[in-house]
Amino acid sequence: MITKRIIPCLDIRDGRVVKGVNFQGVRDVEDPVALARRYNDEGADELVFYDITATVEQRALFTDILEQVASTIFIPLTVGGGIRTVADFERVLKAGADKVSVNSGAIANPALIGEAAKKYGDQCVVLSMDAARVGGTYHVFAKGGREDTGIDALEWAARGEAAGAGEIVLNSIDADGVKGGFDLEMLAALSKRVSIPIIASGGAGNMEHFRDLFALDGVDAGLAASIFHFGEVNIAELKRYLAAQGVPMRIE
Repeated sequence: MITKRIIPCLDIRDGRVVKGVNFQGVRDVEDPVALARRYNDEGADELVFYDITATVEQRALFTDILEQVASTIFIPLTVGGGIRTVADFERVLKAGADKVSVNSGAIANPALIGEAAKKYGDQCVVLSMDAARVGGTYHVFAKGGREDTGIDALEWAARGEAAGAGEIVLNSIDADGVKGGFDLEMLAALSKRVSIPIIASGGAGNMEHFRDLFALDGVDAGLAASIFHFGEVNIAELKRYLAAQGVPMRIE
């Protein structure tokens, strides 16, 4: 049986880990290298590193901090933020990333998914979507959740899979930072449209939320930030709890 994954997320701004609510009210949290080391030691299955202002500021992702984080951990590292070209993939992979997450760059140039998958393999390409409810449907948002593209999120996910994305991260803007639970309704709708692994992001507030998440078919991983950053949930304890609930977990 394939084990479920627990993935902490580092949102990086100006060289520091930050966190907000509904993509707003961002506040400082911690040094990314120290936090990455802690999550590696707690037994996280993977780590996600997002340079959250790279796209808005129209600049390249900060690779110096990425290199420090990558050299600190021994678990797979997914990196995103300001990824607009295949050359950007090359740059962050050389800096230590195992997988590369594309969001706004793929919206601006959908061919990027296929080009990167052809060069580096499907397993390297992660399609990240910031999605929210708009008029009874799910829309994809760009530029860090600031811009409604009008694109149907479920259709976009299906297109991404067809183009060669190996995984999808669904970031629910409605649930982000609220700690009321993952957006199970949106995730269930997505799981009916794609067959590649789905990583759920946004809304985790306690261990039970992860239990409820993994009761859904088609969800392979739970991604969270603030509950891990602020010590509300310890990753090792969470994985032991989930294993006791019958969720397949990698426990060392």
